[in-house]
Amino acid sequence: MKGPPPTSDTEAQRVFDLQHAASRHQAAPDLATRLDRLGRLAHLITGHEAALARAISADFGVRSRTETQLLEIVPTLSAIRYARRRLAGWMKPERRRVDIMFQPAKAWVRREPLGVVGIISPWNYPLLLALSPLVDALAAGNRAMLKPSELTPNFSNLLSSLIAGTFAETEVAVVVGGIDTAQAFSSLPFDHLVFTGSTAVGRKVMQAAAVNLTPVTLELGGKSPAVICPDYPLEKAARSIAFGKFVNAGQTCIAPDYVLVPKASAHAFAQAVMTQARRDYPRIADNADYTSMITQRHYDRLAQAIEAARASGATVLTHEDAGVAAARKIGPTVVLDLPATSILLTEEIFGPVLPIVAYDSLKDALDFINARDRPLALYAFTHNEQQHRRLLDGATSGGVTLNGTLLHIAQESLPFGGVGPSGIGAYHGYEGFCRFSHARGVHQIGAFNAFERIGPPWGLLASVLARLLSRR
Repeated sequence: MKGPPPTSDTEAQRVFDLQHAASRHQAAPDLATRLDRLGRLAHLITGHEAALARAISADFGVRSRTETQLLEIVPTLSAIRYARRRLAGWMKPERRRVDIMFQPAKAWVRREPLGVVGIISPWNYPLLLALSPLVDALAAGNRAMLKPSELTPNFSNLLSSLIAGTFAETEVAVVVGGIDTAQAFSSLPFDHLVFTGSTAVGRKVMQAAAVNLTPVTLELGGKSPAVICPDYPLEKAARSIAFGKFVNAGQTCIAPDYVLVPKASAHAFAQAVMTQARRDYPRIADNADYTSMITQRHYDRLAQAIEAARASGATVLTHEDAGVAAARKIGPTVVLDLPATSILLTEEIFGPVLPIVAYDSLKDALDFINARDRPLALYAFTHNEQQHRRLLDGATSGGVTLNGTLLHIAQESLPFGGVGPSGIGAYHGYEGFCRFSHARGVHQIGAFNAFERIGPPWGLLASVLARLLSRR
């Protein structure tokens, strides 16, 4: 798809200046305006579902339209519906308690728009990860500028055109271009900047934002573990993990990155995952339901990692057929007995390769997790509530799905975000509304101000009152 040329730095600055001026000189958007903007965003998606899915598939090489609908379009529309139904309640001032020494008075919190929110989105879920934070930013009354990934040019150009036809550039605008454009974008003095991508790039984005004291929400990644406890049926766990790992060919920030399995069950579990993968994807190369790797570079990196694992003596189980290389596809792959130094155990995989790590006790499994950076997601499989609590208490992660994978991200009632190297801040639903709002405290003094009556000049009454208040 031929689209517009990259947005120049001058043009991006011009649009930012327009949005910034509007946010400072126009009244904060009221409920009706916010609902209208969210409604227009919903119509943009529903009116162009097929075109959006085609553009995303063209960028990947092959990506199922159903996968795009279920994993990107449906969650985004659900987020819009969730916000629209609750926005009036979210916008109401929150009454707060006033201490007796300051009575009579009232206090409350107003949730006010920050101003202009910048959103830098990745290639793996280009629609969801651009528009989901936009939903929250618009619900909070902000204006927004989007910078989608240069690795999805068909989608990015289409999104730019659709946004321009739906919103005034003082409301929402799209900036397109490569790495240089993204660097300039992250240097604009936004009132808040959202970035979804790798930890390495997230550090650079945060560094650029720090020059302007721009607060950031970073949705990064890392090695999200799945833990299977001895009581949980292997086949049932294999079905959930195969789904979470191989959908979008593993190119999912919260995909299970590795699985901790009781030592006696490790090989049986590996076979169960491969059985499920062959059931889900009978063919690979010519299967329109199985996604290609986004670029040749991403394909080569994983192919080399698999070969390095084989060369190290690891057991590699794979489901491939002829022609996968030409289709830029890597079939579902399970790896056992990896050396600790393997790239598959030290770096985020971001592909359909699943290492299995055997453990002797649950303590060993938790020690393995805690020896690494805190992950974006944790998956725990057990029917024992005590074991669930032990895993939740014993290992920190951004979010959790128990006895399944991925689905915590689809719950608009739950915050979504990382912790430590897997991210900063959370959004979705009410947490997203709050994230992109300024909580402005307001104190209204009543008929008289008792605190002022005690001085200055400070006298005996002030001294007695100070002693009494310090001993409460």
